[in-house]
Amino acid sequence: MDLKQGEVAPLEGVFRRFSLVANSLGPAWDWPGSSAGKGGSISETLTNFLTRLLSSEPRLYQEIRERGLHSSNQDPDDDFVHVEQLGPDEGIVVKNYRPTQLTWSQLPEVQERGILDRISPEERKRQEAIFEIILSEHSYQHSLNVLVRLFKTSKELRKTMNITEHHHLFSNISDILEVSKSFFADLEKRHGEDPLIRDISDIVENHSSTHFKPYIIYCSNEVYQQRTLQKLLASNTAFKEALKHIEMTADCGGLSMISFLILPMQRVTRLPLLMDTICQKTSTDLEEYHSAVKALKSISKLVKQCNDGARRMERTEQMYTIQKQMEFGKIKPFPLVSASRWLQKRGELAVCTEELSIFWKAFSNKSYYLFLFNDVLIVTRKKSEESYLVMDYATLEQIEVQLLESSEGQLASGSPRSSSSPNPNMFKVLMKRNSEGKEEQIALVAESPSDRARWVIALQHHKHTDNDDLNKEDLPQVEIIKGYRAKQPDELSLQQADVVLVLHKVEGWFQGERLRDGERGWFPSSCATEITNRIAVERNVRRMERLRKETDV
Repeated sequence: MDLKQGEVAPLEGVFRRFSLVANSLGPAWDWPGSSAGKGGSISETLTNFLTRLLSSEPRLYQEIRERGLHSSNQDPDDDFVHVEQLGPDEGIVVKNYRPTQLTWSQLPEVQERGILDRISPEERKRQEAIFEIILSEHSYQHSLNVLVRLFKTSKELRKTMNITEHHHLFSNISDILEVSKSFFADLEKRHGEDPLIRDISDIVENHSSTHFKPYIIYCSNEVYQQRTLQKLLASNTAFKEALKHIEMTADCGGLSMISFLILPMQRVTRLPLLMDTICQKTSTDLEEYHSAVKALKSISKLVKQCNDGARRMERTEQMYTIQKQMEFGKIKPFPLVSASRWLQKRGELAVCTEELSIFWKAFSNKSYYLFLFNDVLIVTRKKSEESYLVMDYATLEQIEVQLLESSEGQLASGSPRSSSSPNPNMFKVLMKRNSEGKEEQIALVAESPSDRARWVIALQHHKHTDNDDLNKEDLPQVEIIKGYRAKQPDELSLQQADVVLVLHKVEGWFQGERLRDGERGWFPSSCATEITNRIAVERNVRRMERLRKETDV
C-alpha cells in the first residue's frame, strides 16, 4: 500500500476560501460576488458546470495534495475546510503544494439546491472525500497527458535514444493513461447523475480488480526506468539538451520529467488512503461502508502486487549483477543467487588496527567493502567499480556486533581522547563461524556516527522482532515535506505527505516505519517535520492499524 498526511494552515474564513478558489479558476468563472458574476446567474446545471470545470486547464497532479490524505497537525474536525499554500519543495517531485481547485461544498449545484442544509456534517465530509477522488483523478490524467504528449511522443527526444531505452523509459505509460481516462469517465458519469453521490466504491473496486493491471507492469519496470534515465543523463548530451528544452515549456510547469514518470506509482499508492478516508467518513451501519471496505481491499491488493513486482524485478536483477562481480579466489564459493535473498546494505568501511585507530589515518589505509544481505554478510576488497575479491563471509546468525561505549562516553563528557583510544565511529564484527568454520573478528571504522549506526542496526536487525511490542503512540511521528528517493538499499523512498514512525535518530538521519505500509528505512531528517498534535498522532496510529487489518498488509 501507499501514503500519508499533512499540516494545514489556520482557518481564515469562508470569504477568503472562496476568493482563493475563484482566483485559482480565473476571472471567467461566475462566482457570487465576483465582478464577473455581477448581473449574471449561477443557476447552471451541474452537468454544464462540470463540463466547464473539467474542460478548463486543471492543475498538474504534482502540485496538489488531496485533503483526504491529511492526518497530522490539523483540527480533525476540519478535514476539507482549509485552502492552503505550502512553501517550495526542493525535492525532485514538485515545486509547491496546492489543494485541489475546489471542494464539493463549493459546487454551485450543491449550494443552489440547499443540499448542505439537508445533510449532516459527517455526510458532507463523506461527499468531499468522494468528490476529491474524482477531481484529483482529473488532475492526474492531465499530468499523464503532458507526459505522453510532450515527452513520450517527442520526435526530438526519440532521436536521442534507441528503441530499448525508449521502452524502458516510458514502458506502458500510454496504457496507464487509457486506464485513467476510463476510470475518470465512470466517476464523472456517476457524479453527473446526482451531485449528492451515494457511492463510488463499486467503480473503484471494478477498475482496480479488472482494469488496473497495467499499473503492475509499469511499477515492475521501475528499476529499468531509473537506470536508463540515469545513464542517459550521465552520458547522452543530446538527450539532456532535448529534455531540458521540453521541461522549460509552460505546459510542464517547470517540473522535471522524473516528476511525471513517477506519477503512476504515486497515484496508485494514494488511492488506498483516499478510499480509507471515505471509510472513515461513512457510518459503519451503512451498506456504503461495507462497499467502501471492499474497494479498499481491492485497491490495496493491487498496490501490493505493484510493490511486489517492482521489488522482485529489482532484487533479481541486483543479485545476478552482484554474483557476476564477485571473485571468491581461494575462498569457498557461496551460492549467492536465491529467490529468498536480497541486499540490505553495501558500502566501504576502513579496517581499524591499534596503531591506526584515529579516524583519518584509518581511512588512509586499507578498507573492506561489505555486502550485507538478509541472511549473510560477505566481506570483500574492492578491485574496481565492478569487481570485488571475497575475503570472508558468515551467515547473520553467526555474527555479533560490538560497540565501544566507553569511548563514546569519553567524547560525550568532553574528555580528550588519546591517540590510542578507540575511534568513536568504530565497531567490531565477530564471526563466530566464518567461511572456514573458524572464529574471526574485524574492527571497522565508519565515515560518520550516522553511517556506523546504520551498519550496526542493519547487522543486528535479524536478532530483533519487528518491535510489535512497542506502543506505536509513544514513538515520534514525522510528516514528509520533501519527496525523497532512496539512494541506498537501507533507505526509504518517501512521498510528500507520507507519515513515518521514527525508530532511530542520528546525525541528520531518521530510521522510520512508513505508516501506510510498514516499510522501513533511513531518510534525511531535513525531509520531515515532527507531528506534535497529540490527537493527530493517536489518529494516525489508529489509521495504520485499521489499514493493515483491512488490507492484510
